[in-house]
This record gives sequence, structure tokens and C-alpha cells, in this order.
Amino acid sequence: MKADDHPPAAGQPAGRERPGLGESVPPPGPALGEPARPQGPGLGESARPQGPGLGEPASQVGPGLGESGSQVGPGLDEAMLASDPVVQFTGWLAEAEAAGLPEPNAMVLSTVTGSGRPRARSVLLKSHGQDGFTFYTNRTSAKIQDLSGNPWACLLFPWYALRRQVIIQGAVSPLPERESEPYFHSRPHGSQLGAWASRQSSVIGSRAVLDDRYARLEQRWPAGTAVPMPSFWGGYRLRHDIVEFWQGRTNRLHDRLRYRRQGSHWIVERLAP
Repeated sequence: MKADDHPPAAGQPAGRERPGLGESVPPPGPALGEPARPQGPGLGESARPQGPGLGEPASQVGPGLGESGSQVGPGLDEAMLASDPVVQFTGWLAEAEAAGLPEPNAMVLSTVTGSGRPRARSVLLKSHGQDGFTFYTNRTSAKIQDLSGNPWACLLFPWYALRRQVIIQGAVSPLPERESEPYFHSRPHGSQLGAWASRQSSVIGSRAVLDDRYARLEQRWPAGTAVPMPSFWGGYRLRHDIVEFWQGRTNRLHDRLRYRRQGSHWIVERLAP
């Protein structure tokens, strides 16, 4: 039985993993003799003042995506686009990273169930190139159940701080085991054990069930030992045939430029906002 980093340039494999979605690396503590820095707000907490109480008027809502007058950047013109959508995406992803956006490689993956019900979740892009956009997951998960019946899916990169979105459509196919294993073994030891501990999307009785599985796996494969890749875990690649680049503009008159595959060529079309 065979047992989510800085996104690489187009066509390059993923390298050493950085913290994935839901994982964190704590900031370095204070040096000896220095006072500890105050901790920021936790999950679900807000650094901003609390909103109005019951019966109190709500404060003015801030500008929406693409509405801010001072923060909206230059528009997106056809002359600015690369001839290939992967090259254009690589440039925008690099700008999202340079801007310090959290998890710039996080994307919303939308699938459709056999009964036609849409489902969405966030996953991490691990590599991209002319052959498509790659992510890794548990093969028993709800997303893979959906894709087994309907391989067509949509990816969304929501780079709100830059007033940008990228929307990618295409068919998803599984990667062979030999292409999935190198990435699995590049993950932190704990993440490798986590892949074994969780049969993603299955119902479990309690958190304790998951913790107990993980504890037993720690005994089976202690730190420093090789963890085999589970047969129920691996990579998937979406082969893009539509890629839309969305740039927020004032008055909701956003720029939307879409690449559409036509044979071996790409056609660029402007869409009304």
C-alpha cells in the first residue's frame, strides 16, 4: 500500500513546501531581554472597533471590490496582455506575492455533484504550466467524487487587495502516482501523517477520533522515518481552456479580458462588467 510554498514559474515543479492553507508558522519570539510583542487578533477576532449593538445604526459600508477611488490601480488593456494566459497568470501571481497577500496561491475550486448541485472549497495551487494547474488532495474527498462524475471545474484566485481575480475553467484529471510521490515526500512529516489520518469528507464521530488516529500514526512512523504515500492521496491537474483576468475599476466598470482556447491558439475577448 502506498502511502499544500512558493508557486514555481510556469512549467516548473513545486519546490519545498511553505505553510499551507490552515497551517501557520508563528512569528519569531522576542530576543533575550526584550519584551514580548502584543499578539494580533485571533481567528474570528477583529482588530477594528466592534460594530453597532442591537438597535444602533450601522456605520457606512466601505467600498466594494473595485469601488475604491484611491486604491484602484491602472486598468487592464488588451495591449498589456501576454500572448499566452499562463504567462499572464505567472506575472499576476508574482505581483500578488510581491504585494504580501496572504496565501496568494490559494484558489477556490468549484465542482458539481451528480445531481447538479455546485460545491466549492479552497485548495492550494502547487504548480502551473502549459499543461495546466495542479493541486493535491485525498482521492476519497467530496471534490474528487464530483470530478469522477463530471471532470469540468472552475478555479478562482481572489486577490482582493489588488482588486483582481483570475477565473480558470477546464477539465480535471488525476496525476499518475509517480508524479504525485515527489511532492508528497516534500511535505512536512506531520502533513504526511495527516494525509493518512483523514479520509477527507467522511463522517467521523468526534475530533478525538482524528487525534487518536494521528497519535497511532506517530508511533508507526516517528519523526525521521519515511512515510509512504497513501494510495488514496494524490495530485490533480486542471487543463485550462478558458482563463479570465478581472481588474477592478471605479463605478463598477471593471476590465474583464478572457482567453479562450481555439485549437492551438488563444482568442482574447473583452467582456462587459
